[in-house]
Amino acid sequence: MPVIQSQVDPFSEQFARNRAAMLVGIEQVRQLEQTLLNKAAEAKPRFDKRGQLLPRERLNLLLDPGAPFLELASLAGYKLHDDKDGSSAGGGLIAGIGYVSGVRVLVVANNSAIKGGTISPSGLKKSLRLQQIAMENKLPVITLAESGGANLNYAAEIFVEGARSFANQARMSAMGLPQITVVHGSATAGGAYQPGLSDYVVVVRGKAKLFLAGPPLLKAATGEVATDEALGGAEMHAQIAGTAEYLAENDADGVRQVREIISLLPWNDQLPWIPERRWEEPLYPIDELLGLIPDDAKKPYDVREIIARIADGSNFLEFKGEFDQQTVCGHLQIQGRACGFIGNNGPITPKGASKAAQFIQLCDQSKTPLLFFHNTTGFMVGTESEQQGVIKHGAKMIQAVANARVPKLTIVVGGSYGAGNYAMCGRGLDPRFIFAWPNSRTAVMGGAQAGKVLRIVTEAKQAKDGLVPDPKMLDMLEQVTAQKLDSQSTALYGSASLWDDGLIDPRDTRTLLGYLLDICHEAEVRPLQSNSFGVARF
Repeated sequence: MPVIQSQVDPFSEQFARNRAAMLVGIEQVRQLEQTLLNKAAEAKPRFDKRGQLLPRERLNLLLDPGAPFLELASLAGYKLHDDKDGSSAGGGLIAGIGYVSGVRVLVVANNSAIKGGTISPSGLKKSLRLQQIAMENKLPVITLAESGGANLNYAAEIFVEGARSFANQARMSAMGLPQITVVHGSATAGGAYQPGLSDYVVVVRGKAKLFLAGPPLLKAATGEVATDEALGGAEMHAQIAGTAEYLAENDADGVRQVREIISLLPWNDQLPWIPERRWEEPLYPIDELLGLIPDDAKKPYDVREIIARIADGSNFLEFKGEFDQQTVCGHLQIQGRACGFIGNNGPITPKGASKAAQFIQLCDQSKTPLLFFHNTTGFMVGTESEQQGVIKHGAKMIQAVANARVPKLTIVVGGSYGAGNYAMCGRGLDPRFIFAWPNSRTAVMGGAQAGKVLRIVTEAKQAKDGLVPDPKMLDMLEQVTAQKLDSQSTALYGSASLWDDGLIDPRDTRTLLGYLLDICHEAEVRPLQSNSFGVARF
């Protein structure tokens, strides 16, 4: 396979500027994540007094020491809804993919250390995305539950869509995906159904409380007076109601029991033998990924330079390389797994869209996973492009992406604008996973372009209505529009809005892709013992 010969000078001034800008973006993300950790740590004295572990302490006990853990959507809801100061992002959930007793699982922990783990609209959106990941990748789900339930300030935004999480749990059980829940504290109202719909439930003595209506609501609605323990305590559910299968003495014991349960399920025994893979590392340092994306979006770069630093041996067999230079397609390997690659060197031309559509269909035919690396302003516009059929060729590319049956992994490395975001398998086209680099941008168009478009349209309407255009008003309109779109196109805004599954350090890209490809491959070969309705308690 041909080896890419890098043309980048890592000692140039431009490379240094690019690298510095990327490091600033990475540091911003790290500081925000540390702020969340600090905020949760403030609750430790309160948890200690109650004899409880913090949510992350429970999570650390659950996960296999030293095994990889991929946290998902850690900044979901940042400065949205109830997160006014940015200190409680995450949607009330800590979640990711890791290993428990040697089994790869999806783990979800209610972050009860911050605002009681109440669920905001972002938290619901994150929860539904996590369930989608579990179902698509055939992952068991372990939940460490303790939540005040839905944030009632957003009840209207959560209530109707919240039913999807219940339906997904029922479907996962019917698929044959084990769901194991430890109830560490309160799980009230709708939150009580999460353990109720799980296949295995562990409750912590003296701490777990599961009821549809707590004592205050019960008294207000019916006049009945009951204690927490009688109404929904751990012993009641383990000994009388039968909602729980296991009774734990404390948080640590509950986590221990989950590890024991998952270890006794023959989950890994169901996989066929997978031969050991060997591969070559890229020829160029992974650290150089920091300096490849220009600090000025108007400056070009060659996506092959990224390929040279993530592909095994820096090998890349380009597909129709002479046909179109703007859309780069070809075959490579990531940690021994064959992939099809599609990346951008600018706008998507009619020829580029046609080439990509053909390549996607070939990869689908050969069951080759697809990697999409975004850095495009969208589809090429103009008379020449329209006459060359950019609409029909673009539609053809979107059809190919939408209907490809192979796993699709997306990394947004630069700009992701307009319909180019769709054609390159953005969030709306359902990639199996999508991550973004910290300085990337996603929007319908650039802020400056949006401001100019709105100015032209407004000025034309004023002229049509016989009004004299007001230059100051038009200047203000253009400026405000540009600022709004620019502020809503940052990687941080996109991650807060769950347009991706997380922001990553570019240097982690290859390792991440290897991990994700393993997850996807395991899902392809794993058989499931499904049934019609899921497992119910009788």
